[in-house]
Amino acid sequence: MIYESGDWLVGGDLSVLDRIFWNDGLDEYRLTPKELRARFREIGADAVFAFQLRNPVHNGHALLMTDTRRRLLERGYKNPVLLLHPLGGWTKDDDVPLPVRMKQHEAILQEKVLDPATTVIAIFPSPMMYAGPTEVQWHAKARMSTGANFYIVGRDPAGMPHPDGTRDMYDHTHGAKVLTMAPGLTQLEIVPFRVAAYNMKKKAMDFFSPEQKDDFMFISGTKMRKMAREGTNPPDGFMAPKAWKVMSEYYQSLG
Repeated sequence: MIYESGDWLVGGDLSVLDRIFWNDGLDEYRLTPKELRARFREIGADAVFAFQLRNPVHNGHALLMTDTRRRLLERGYKNPVLLLHPLGGWTKDDDVPLPVRMKQHEAILQEKVLDPATTVIAIFPSPMMYAGPTEVQWHAKARMSTGANFYIVGRDPAGMPHPDGTRDMYDHTHGAKVLTMAPGLTQLEIVPFRVAAYNMKKKAMDFFSPEQKDDFMFISGTKMRKMAREGTNPPDGFMAPKAWKVMSEYYQSLG
């Protein structure tokens, strides 16, 4: 990737002369940390919890976010606000492109799976380097600059496969473990990830319980993509219908 960048790479102190515009229809979402802080003040947020993502949002993700808000309210906060902060830089070729993801996220808000009144959506302009726990620290610390004081860390964040192709380089809990001991994160409380799966009895995404494991069905990313390509609907309650339509249309457009 470095060799493909050409003969020159810029480093050192930079003076920003003007704001960068991508002119791709998404510039309204590219809010600076200062603008995000102002937005949180404007809506009266007394706590901000950030969710890092590079994938479409299904109802399991939404469950984790709404449950985090519920727990913050129980702790005495009056208006905890979610920063839905999808990654907007380079990702792997087989990842869903940013414009499609943004359209899908907007559909989630339109369907009120996430509350539009207590959710701020913005693009995090970083590339995804899949660099394991080191990158997870960058993801967390960058959100501190926006005013976030809680950070939901995912399962196997920024995971990377082992060169031998048989396993992952890191255990799926390593990202969260690193954040609990990383220097400079004292202003940020780490919210641990809870595994959600489809509860066939409730016909909804639910936090996985080993005691009722037979009630649960795991819908992997591979399975989700296959259903979208084939035009098959997922079980009711897996993803908001408008959001699924966005996904299905995208995968079917690939042929």
